[in-house]
Formats: sequence, C-alpha cells, structure tokens
Amino acid sequence: MNERGILSSGERRRPATRVVFTVLIVAVLACLAIVAAGPILWLAKSAVSTSQDILRDPFGWWPSGIRWDNLARAWNGMDIGRALANTVWIAAGNWFFGLLVALTGGYSLAILRPRYAGVVSAAVMATLFIPGVVSLVSLYLTVIDVPGVGANLIDSYWAVWLPAAAHAFNVLLVKNFFAELPKEVFEAAKVDGANSFEVFRRIVLPMSRPIIAVVSLLTLVSAWKEFLWPLLVLPSPDLQPLSVVLYKISATAETSTLIAAMFIAVILPLVFFLLFQKQFLRSAGRAGAVKG
Repeated sequence: MNERGILSSGERRRPATRVVFTVLIVAVLACLAIVAAGPILWLAKSAVSTSQDILRDPFGWWPSGIRWDNLARAWNGMDIGRALANTVWIAAGNWFFGLLVALTGGYSLAILRPRYAGVVSAAVMATLFIPGVVSLVSLYLTVIDVPGVGANLIDSYWAVWLPAAAHAFNVLLVKNFFAELPKEVFEAAKVDGANSFEVFRRIVLPMSRPIIAVVSLLTLVSAWKEFLWPLLVLPSPDLQPLSVVLYKISATAETSTLIAAMFIAVILPLVFFLLFQKQFLRSAGRAGAVKG
C-alpha cells in the first residue's frame, strides 16, 4: 500500500481503477450535497407551493404552479418583518455584549494574569459542564429580581443580552488565542509607558481580528436560532424574535404560508454567511494558525 493513499501508483494508472475511484468520489460528494442542501432546497420549493401540493405530493414539482404570493403573505400577514427586526436587534445586542465580555475576560485571564486567574479560568470552564436546562430556573429567577439592583428584566431585551454575554466557551476561546500572542510586544509597550487599557486598545484589538470574526459568527448563529430563553423572558408579541413567532403561529397558519415564513427565516443568515464566508474562513484559519 502506498503511504500517500489507499491506492498504489500502479493501481492508479489502471483505467478501470481510475473510473471506479472517480465514480466513488462523485457518489460520495453527491450524497454529501443532498444531505447538506436537500432540506434547504425542499424548503425553497415548498415556500412557493400551495398547501395542497405540499401535503399531497411533498416532492412534486409545482403541479398547481409557483405561488410567489406565499412570501408576501408571510411577510405582511404574519408580521414577519417585525419579528425579523426583533431578531436582528437581539442578535446585535448578543454580539456586542458577547464580544465585550469575551475580549475583556480573555485579556484579563491571558495577558494581565492576576493571581486568581487560574481559579477564575477553572470556574469558567466548570460552567461548560452544567447543562443549560439545569440552570434555567435559577437564571430565570435572577432575571426576575436582579441581585443588588432589584430590577425585573422580563419583557426587556436586557433579559436576553446579559445572560448571552456571559458565554464561557467564547471567553476561553479568546483566552487561548490571546495566550498565543507574542508576549514581547506587550512587554515593549509597557516599557514605552503604555497602560493596560492602551495595550488592549492599540495592540491586542488590532491583532485579534481573526478571533473576533470567529466569535462573531458563533454568537450571531446562536442568537438567531435561540428559542427557549426568548420564549420565557419575552412574553410580549411585539418583542419576540422569529423563532418564537414561528412557533406560536404554527398551529393556526396555513401550511404554505408557514413554510414561506420559515424559508425567510432560514435564507437570510444563509445569504449573510455566503457573502462573508471567505472572511470568516480566512479568520478561522488565522486563529488556528496563531493558536498552533
């Protein structure tokens, strides 16, 4: 067997072997494409189909014609536009406060390194082993009556933003990235008289663009698909995001209109990722290269 693959160079030169190997590769790639893109393509097809076609022949090709008005009825009749604006606002808040906590926390633990940094890092890591359902009740009680403030954050976006900001995984991810940055740069800046804030603003942040992009992507995806927590803390319909609104209208909405609304909710983040995939993938590669 050749060390560079499962086929030796002699076997690769055989026409029959090349044909079989090519067919296998094409079959595997086709299966992966169907698994990855199949549900989205079906959702796109069903979004412009009639309810009867969806229920009677789910995989048929528009026997009753293409119904583009499904998208308009979902946008206007179900008030998807307002729910979409709420989702974007929630995602923006989660992104801002999540980055703020992750960057400052990672900077403190990896670069400032106070005496208790090890204990704090262990405590932050320990929270990753606590299932979210276990802490749900205690977190809800905290949001109802914030300790030291006495404020009730229910029906406020702060009830979503603040818990989402304290994301242990993002803090540890940024901490590990900062720990791999060259320490000579920080020592030279301190010799030149820069304080901790100036080091963070002028040196650390410009060098942190890769990890900022990675954390931003993780935070935005998590905020977009979050369902249970907004359902609990945002009872007002005027504040609820797409995930909650789609769940509440699923029992009464027409099938075609509901699927059209689901398609709108799915296609927007997908288009966003396709537009910026090069930047995200390049940043992820740079983050891995620095860490490695």
